[in-house]
Amino acid sequence: MHPSAYSPKFAQRPNHSHHTPVVCLLVLTLSAGLAIANPLGITDKVLDAVAKEYGRRARSRLLSWQHMVDSSISLDEQQKLVRVNDFFNQVRFISDEKHWKKLDYWATPIELLATDGGDCEDFAIAKYITLRALKVPDDKLRITYVKALVLDQAHMVLTYYGTPGSIPSVLDNLDPVIKPADQRLDLEPVYSFNGEGLWLAKMRGEGQKMGSSSDLNMWRDLVARLQRERTSS
Repeated sequence: MHPSAYSPKFAQRPNHSHHTPVVCLLVLTLSAGLAIANPLGITDKVLDAVAKEYGRRARSRLLSWQHMVDSSISLDEQQKLVRVNDFFNQVRFISDEKHWKKLDYWATPIELLATDGGDCEDFAIAKYITLRALKVPDDKLRITYVKALVLDQAHMVLTYYGTPGSIPSVLDNLDPVIKPADQRLDLEPVYSFNGEGLWLAKMRGEGQKMGSSSDLNMWRDLVARLQRERTSS
């Protein structure tokens, strides 16, 4: 991750009155990719392919993900946050360079679990997609770029806004306990995004730069791979 600017405040829950064409494209693409009968994309064909390439344990990890979602659908949102956060924080952390032989790669949840490894972006994205599958509204969730001050490096977390304008809760792999953002003084927000838009941390993105083109390209690439996983299964 290569954030270009830092802001001291977490973004407020978004105002959806203005979207640029590229963000609208992301909305339509992500919605099309996830609004299907099997939101996780786990089918017998996928399970067989994963088992063949990565072994039976990889297959079991996907089944555990499906079971976790099935058993969590009736929980309230706070309980869903805890379930999902705890589930993905069990996955081993490994850098993209070591794992994927790339400087930066955003894995799908199936890729993350099949290979039993990923980095902060992969954890945040998997938590976001899983909570969307659990019917948590998109406007309550943000994938958020931050600067991890202790590590002095870019980092990614998932943030949850219970009500508009509220202080978000932070789902993180560095600190496994979900805490309000004002208790995470070790994190300095940069910008955030979800299926409906991308915002700078201090502003709401209206006429503002919305991150680098490489970040948007990686998001589009991730969504395309999500769609391929579902259409090929």
